[in-house]
Amino acid sequence: MELGWLLWGTAVLLLLHVLMELSPAVNFALRIGFYCVLCLVCSALAAAACLLINRGRTVKNMRIIKAVVRTFKYFFGLRFEVKGLENFKVEGPAIIVSNHQSILDMMGLMEVLPDNCVQVGKKELMYMGSVGLIIYLGGVIFINRKSTSSAKMVMSDVAKTMVAENVKVWVYPEGTRNCSGDLLPFKKGAFHLAVQAQVPVIPVVYSSFTTFYNPKTKLFTSGKIKVEILPPIETKGLTSDDVTGLTDRCFSTMRETLFRLSGRPS
Repeated sequence: MELGWLLWGTAVLLLLHVLMELSPAVNFALRIGFYCVLCLVCSALAAAACLLINRGRTVKNMRIIKAVVRTFKYFFGLRFEVKGLENFKVEGPAIIVSNHQSILDMMGLMEVLPDNCVQVGKKELMYMGSVGLIIYLGGVIFINRKSTSSAKMVMSDVAKTMVAENVKVWVYPEGTRNCSGDLLPFKKGAFHLAVQAQVPVIPVVYSSFTTFYNPKTKLFTSGKIKVEILPPIETKGLTSDDVTGLTDRCFSTMRETLFRLSGRPS
């Protein structure tokens, strides 16, 4: 009986391997499915560790989450080439902004995430089972993107908390995922926050995923991701009148860096 199950299991694995080789759609679906299962299982395990070690919701849990998620790259054959980590070593709090490409961004985030750093995320993430739980325990700040007034109130509170607790805040200024190989126009919330708190903005740029990951063409293979942390942009002395200029400056710098890292002419 055991031999029979072993033979059937081997046959199924071989069939899946053949289908993955022959069909990009099957390969993509299986890899995404495995990624989702991995996230759910590891989130549950990490949540238990966070509750045992830190007893609840705190940014300290990000160290545990980071250690777990950084193992994911080995399952998918992804390599990270990181430059500029020293630019995170600023005195006091800061706003970190980066491009947002896909559900795989979590791996890139945890590859470089500095200590005492929390993310801003959409409220819907809270309801994603064990993933929502671990995000909550890690101190992620949730905003309701459908309510402008609510989002502004949250960001105002974030500014006060950031300075009082000396934490860095990570924001995706595009506001949504964008796997086009370019940047979407930046929303100004992160830059209003930086000016309000008079803290520097640190841009982080990830090279385009399109050479190894593209949902439209069902592409998902191994690959290399270049990451560059750019020098901080100071906001001391700036006012709300300067937010548009700060946003445009950051967008231009990050877009130029994205094209360079991706080997694409600007």
